[in-house]
Amino acid sequence: MPGVFLIFLIGLAACGAPRPLGAVGTVRDGFRIGLLLPEKGESRYEKYDRPYITRALTALCPRCEVVYANAGRDHARQERQMDAMLAEGIKVFILGAVDVRGIASAVARAKFHGAKVIAYDRLANGPIDAYVSYDDRQIGRMQGQALLDAIRARGELRGGAIVMINGSPVDRASADVKAGAHAALDGQMIIGREYDIPSRSPETAAAAAANAFAVLGPQKVVGVYVADDHMAAAVAAIMVRARLRPGTPLTGEGAEAAAIQRILDGAQTMTVYKPVAPEARNAARLAVDLGSGRTVYGTATVVNGTTVAIPAMITSPVVVTSANVIATVVKDGLLAPSKAVRRPAGPVRPSVGVTH
Repeated sequence: MPGVFLIFLIGLAACGAPRPLGAVGTVRDGFRIGLLLPEKGESRYEKYDRPYITRALTALCPRCEVVYANAGRDHARQERQMDAMLAEGIKVFILGAVDVRGIASAVARAKFHGAKVIAYDRLANGPIDAYVSYDDRQIGRMQGQALLDAIRARGELRGGAIVMINGSPVDRASADVKAGAHAALDGQMIIGREYDIPSRSPETAAAAAANAFAVLGPQKVVGVYVADDHMAAAVAAIMVRARLRPGTPLTGEGAEAAAIQRILDGAQTMTVYKPVAPEARNAARLAVDLGSGRTVYGTATVVNGTTVAIPAMITSPVVVTSANVIATVVKDGLLAPSKAVRRPAGPVRPSVGVTH
């Protein structure tokens, strides 16, 4: 009997240490991580998020392999991409959803097959394991307060009205941004017209703005709240066509290059910058920890409508105006110093190629 016991111990040693319960793999051996981002073209996701996340994953898990796909704003394509990765045996996903509600079924399929899913930048529905983003209500409050400050500086707090162009009505993050904006604006300004924009479509945002300006009259509008820079590009062009007063305050979010240029040119008042590097590092850390079977914790917990108490790593956003472009987006390398200059005065053209 002692001999049998000795052989059993030797057998265990030969097999190596067992993986923790729920682990996909180990840092020593590496495993594959699916990175699914929502937008391409000149989007920040291709230029900044993808390389930042990839570098952070390589630093934490040198033998891990990043398998990348971009949906190009096409929800059906993103579902196919996720299903294809799952079929290839990938069990850890960093997911920036195109459609946060529509992707829930794909997330559920991934979970059924034992995969771990981190919602990146946008709070996807479904049984996700963790979430990485920013304080969305704080973003809305920042936008609303900046709009109020700009209107006050022009002496137009009384007598005029603002137009609000919000994000998607089915996106929980958009709802939180909207709630934050209302917390700053309600009781302070007359909201002449307000619209929720499905999929944050620039074309739909432009049509809504044109309708609002026509109904209210261009001289009545003293400020325009727009939830993100992608829509703000289209709205800025409509503001010119509708003959709103030059310099009418306009908000945004995303710190896109085109938006920064509009801020420098005086065609947009502010944007909200969400530093990519800390968000990417948080996503990478969660992916490696979940893949290794570790319990993950966040700086907060969130609810996505289908899952409660989701660990969330929340990063603080930053307001960008013409006064701090150099100290923020230029300092962080998102904009070259040579680009941080005001262009000669001219017509505002829609710039919808770069998106949050």
